[in-house]
Amino acid sequence: MTRCAFPLVTGIVSAVESAVVVVGGMSAIGAPLYSIGIPKDSVLRYEKALKADKYLLVVNGTSDEAARARDILRSTRAASVDEHPSQPAAA
Repeated sequence: MTRCAFPLVTGIVSAVESAVVVVGGMSAIGAPLYSIGIPKDSVLRYEKALKADKYLLVVNGTSDEAARARDILRSTRAASVDEHPSQPAAA
């Protein structure tokens, strides 16, 4: 899981340092999320939450790992728990 998350984390850290707006109204924080298949409307909602000093947790793993993470998060007082299944890579 760490190997898969590294490019996303790198993109988010870089975005936080520079906070540049890119095409489509998404900031550099949202662009990596969109690039891994998260729908644009969700990305824009997540960016708004981050700007309001809220946290965003991204979990990537097998179906079983994602289900376990979802169950754990739903047992907390999370503002929301959204799922965005992986899109198969284009051939």
